[in-house]
Amino acid sequence: MDTTVTTEIKENAWGGGNRPLGASYGKLMMWFFLVSDALTFSGFLAAYGFSRFKFMETWPIADEVFTHVPFFHGNYPMIYVAFMTFILIMSSVTMVLAVDAGHRMKKNAVIWYMFATIIGGAIFVGSQAWEWATFIRGDYGAVETKGGRILQFVDAETGNRVALADFAKTIPSERIAHEENNGIWFYGEGTRTSFTVNEVIEGFKANPSLAIKTETINEEGEKVVLSRQESLSKLADASQVVEGANLIHNEYGSRLFADFFFFITGFHGFHVFSGVVINLIIFFNVVLGTYERRGHYEMVEKVGLYWHFVDLVWVFVFTFFYLV
Repeated sequence: MDTTVTTEIKENAWGGGNRPLGASYGKLMMWFFLVSDALTFSGFLAAYGFSRFKFMETWPIADEVFTHVPFFHGNYPMIYVAFMTFILIMSSVTMVLAVDAGHRMKKNAVIWYMFATIIGGAIFVGSQAWEWATFIRGDYGAVETKGGRILQFVDAETGNRVALADFAKTIPSERIAHEENNGIWFYGEGTRTSFTVNEVIEGFKANPSLAIKTETINEEGEKVVLSRQESLSKLADASQVVEGANLIHNEYGSRLFADFFFFITGFHGFHVFSGVVINLIIFFNVVLGTYERRGHYEMVEKVGLYWHFVDLVWVFVFTFFYLV
């Protein structure tokens, strides 16, 4: 009697008889993966939060960094990022509709909703790549002091950013020793900037309407703009010109901001790209009728779980980087 009961328990526990939460083995493993991935993203965002709190007084303001829109010139704070977020959320909606159509065994509906989800994901990945390129290239330029602080240039009356190209003076003798044909710059310096520190300083002195905006944030939540005399004094400490952002320099402010931006948004972007590729594979299987012959569309549901997770993570990334 005891032997019979023990055998039945073993078969139910390890032979595939149990279905925790009513989920299949595949869906349960997907949930395990998502939980572990959520812990990874949580660690990244927590590190970002601690770093931002430590350097709160000099952290870049998102509304001053993410102001670009493709094919449009001007200042549009957060507009394109909001568009990217809307596209990703709508792709999650189409994925829900694809899963629902799969439950009702409507192959054509699954095809169209999966296709819409893939297009939405591709638009998001392309938009993020464009945002990266814009962030790396920079817009206005700045100078970095010997202490690693970033100094930006603004119009003293309006407070609007002014690009280095709009006021820097070209000094021919500054670049004679660094031309490509003599090969010196390959060994003596890294990537050349459009202007040297001296060219920026001379141009600043020749334009009395300019002032310097520092990294420091005042009580109103705005960057401090120095007076003309303070600007000239501060500029004397400039050590190099910074254009755009990378892992070492960042014209928008703290280099940590750029480091976290590239790492976290890049990690999330890789997830979205992977989701698009997986969705494409599932999409072609749906078109070929693979799941129709199986009698269920559980694979669509499993990839849907992953896609919803990617969307949910972006909500937190969007909140941490762009809104808070």
